[in-house]
Amino acid sequence: MTPRTPRAGEDADDLDVEEALALVNDAHTPGDRPSGDRTHGDDGAGGSGSHGSGSHGASASGAPAHRDGTDWAEARATAAQAPRRGGGHRGGHLPPVSVPLSSALGLTLAAPLIALTDLPSFDTSAMDGWAVSGPGPWDVREEGVLAGHTAHAPLTDGEAVRIATGARVPPDTTAVLRSEHGRTDDKGRLHATAATRAPHTVSHGQDIRPRGQECRNGDQLLPVGTLVTPPVLGMAAAAGYDTLTVVPRPRAAVFVLGDELLGEGLPHEGLIRDALGPLLPPWLRALGADVVDVRRVGDEEDALHQALKGCDADVVVTTGGTAAGPVDHVHPTLRRLGAELLVDGVAVRPGHPMLLARISEKQYLVGLPGNPLAAVSGLVTLAEPLLRTLAARPAPEGYTLPLRDAVQGHPYDTRLVPVALRGDRALPLLYNGPAMLRGIAAADALAVVPPGGAKPGYEAELLDLPWASGGIGVCFT
Repeated sequence: MTPRTPRAGEDADDLDVEEALALVNDAHTPGDRPSGDRTHGDDGAGGSGSHGSGSHGASASGAPAHRDGTDWAEARATAAQAPRRGGGHRGGHLPPVSVPLSSALGLTLAAPLIALTDLPSFDTSAMDGWAVSGPGPWDVREEGVLAGHTAHAPLTDGEAVRIATGARVPPDTTAVLRSEHGRTDDKGRLHATAATRAPHTVSHGQDIRPRGQECRNGDQLLPVGTLVTPPVLGMAAAAGYDTLTVVPRPRAAVFVLGDELLGEGLPHEGLIRDALGPLLPPWLRALGADVVDVRRVGDEEDALHQALKGCDADVVVTTGGTAAGPVDHVHPTLRRLGAELLVDGVAVRPGHPMLLARISEKQYLVGLPGNPLAAVSGLVTLAEPLLRTLAARPAPEGYTLPLRDAVQGHPYDTRLVPVALRGDRALPLLYNGPAMLRGIAAADALAVVPPGGAKPGYEAELLDLPWASGGIGVCFT
């Protein structure tokens, strides 16, 4: 699949990062979705760090209980806007830094790329062949012209010299005659011929790249807000840059909560393997974060409180503990820290009890449910748009595909379902419960299914998984 990330347009050339990205992101803001009564239940909470089944929150009669939760699209928009509303970062993104070209891939330009010289900086040969002066035939100089060598003496009419691609053409060169278009006679004179040995016409300026053909010194090559791709790195190097001014990657910490988790071996005696410790760091890196800390935190409020107080990452991602069970300590800890809850529960399945909080002016916490697929739902709902804004990266371009099969929906909430892309259709995958990873492990994207479900052929909004989209910034090391 090809990346579906738009680039800032030419009308953003004179804007700062925030303004340039706004032109792109405004076009891709999720539309309003219907809201209504929401069901209780932590279809993805799984307790404190648990990756088990979790409670589904039914009433005594067996009917779903109801509660309000932030609409899914509204929650994503809130996460994207959070650093711009009350945060300590100008424009919502992190302060720009200067980095070497080797470290800039996947980052966003915080300053326009201005040509430091004409490109090319001198007239160069576009082909291997001969630099010629005047009409042929030509007498050929013995010494040729190679790329990287100093300037040669001017040519006189009727004179030619062997020249390599990229070499500086001597003064008074009329054109470059390609190797396949020239031959020398018995007297060593050069003639222009076609493949059939018929005469070949040489036009003035042929196969010469004139100085400044691509740009002139001072031209703007790329605007603020441009994502640094491999071609951008090549362009910057050609223009004479050793460093680029960019918005850095947000620093992220991962706290895996739960006393029941094993780091290795088979589950036994009520203990289960930690699936999110291996899953979250590379996923966050794929979203453009620099993961600086991954640790296990026990099911104690003081342990979580101390871990958060000692963390200086821009974004802290926790797993489990977001519901209201006896060892769910995220909410009480956030209250102790005086954090501001921006999103507290989202009308989405799986992952309903996810949350987003502002711990300080420059630090955020994304609380993921403990069940693995529910945690993935929280990543794409809250972590992705938050990290994207902090890094000043453009929003992914939305797209839809028809579903091949029907998908059972939730009565009140949006549902995110793993799908595989098969031609021009999306195939819903099995094993898509909140505690399961088998479906998402085989998926290319998540389909956004509205309340009530979807029939075959329904045009579902799709959220690409970062490695399936081939986007820049994907990094698993």
